[in-house]
Amino acid sequence: MTEALRARPGPGAGFGLRPLAAGDLGAVAAIDATLSGRPRRAYFERRLAAALRQPDLHLQFAAEEQGAVCGYALARVLEGEFGRTQPALRLEVIGVTPDAQGRGIGRALHAALEQRAAKRAIRELRSAASWRDHGMLRFMAGVGYALADHLVLDCAVRPGHYGAAEERAVDSPARAKPGDPNDYSAPAPNDFEALARDTADVRSLALADLDDLVRIDRHFTGRERRGYMQKALDEALFDSAIRISLSARREGVLAGYLMARADFGDYGRTEPAAVIDTLGVDPLYARQGLGRALLSQLFINLCALRIERVETEVAKDNFALLAFFYDAGFAPAQRLAFVKRLT
Repeated sequence: MTEALRARPGPGAGFGLRPLAAGDLGAVAAIDATLSGRPRRAYFERRLAAALRQPDLHLQFAAEEQGAVCGYALARVLEGEFGRTQPALRLEVIGVTPDAQGRGIGRALHAALEQRAAKRAIRELRSAASWRDHGMLRFMAGVGYALADHLVLDCAVRPGHYGAAEERAVDSPARAKPGDPNDYSAPAPNDFEALARDTADVRSLALADLDDLVRIDRHFTGRERRGYMQKALDEALFDSAIRISLSARREGVLAGYLMARADFGDYGRTEPAAVIDTLGVDPLYARQGLGRALLSQLFINLCALRIERVETEVAKDNFALLAFFYDAGFAPAQRLAFVKRLT
């Protein structure tokens, strides 16, 4: 966050670039409110706080002209979501004041991200945008993005989906679920049939679960990724506006987990949404309904929080995961995933 940029706009550009600072919050929030039509100060507060807590995972820059902030770009390093083995930089939000647009400020901010990514041996940038946001699509095409090999999926959180009264029943050996102080659902007895969330002890993810997360992740990747899992767990617990990440246990053993965040602001969102970043089930407990149990409880919690949509991103050739989400009611979203590969 404190390292100076080597590349700056050329003579006559009229603006300079520097790392975003905590004191820029008011200016950034004001610019964003003008661009989006609604205030999202809390979102930027959390992103700036996350960058201070984990500076190696965040790149945030400001464009300044005559002492005033006229643009900004916020990005986060991706290390291993859904089994990714190569790091990437996720462009989360970029904006320029209306009176400063058309002068290359957005391109300069993006170039600063590319420069720093290359310095960290990161070879690709990723982002997403609504297909209706023509201005952002033009910008992304102009700086070299192409459609990614990932699909953005989303699902409305409403009755008739996982966790609701109409959810199809599953066989369950137990009729009661242990309580959890961070569980937003109401634990009620079920005398006739068990829903998906009742097939396992589903509770909020906790810092003490790290060793089990590393163990399950090792099954999928064949690698020890404790550092990544520690950072992912920290983000799941502290970067989201609301804690909604979950674990699933069988006979006291953590056998599956779901890391998600409830927020708004990324990629131009103006309404609260839940985003699933990672879902994992121990292969020893595969095909026992743990993934369904995690989604079921997530949907119950989101209904209680009045969050109406949940989103995720899946590689187009990950057919097993795609089938799982499609079965849960997910479908292609009105957002497109983009990637720019650096040479």
